[in-house]
Amino acid sequence: RLAHHLIALGVRPDQPVAICVERSAAMVVGLLAILKAGGAYLPLDPAYPSARLRQVLGDAAPQLLLCDAAGRAALGPEVLTNVI
Repeated sequence: RLAHHLIALGVRPDQPVAICVERSAAMVVGLLAILKAGGAYLPLDPAYPSARLRQVLGDAAPQLLLCDAAGRAALGPEVLTNVI
């Protein structure tokens, strides 16, 4: 379902999709969905400093971001306004 939703959102082959979730089954589901949709996943660890996560997002410039509560807290609200 998630892969089809990502395709509907416009994921194309080799398009970067960031994923910032805690290590869990949800992370595996997200990674597999990104790969099934044809995208390239950009893993972000919520334990990293916020400045480093923002720098990686700025360099890769993904249009889509999958995150959970820990990911949203690590990235901050200003980052989430620039991506879907």
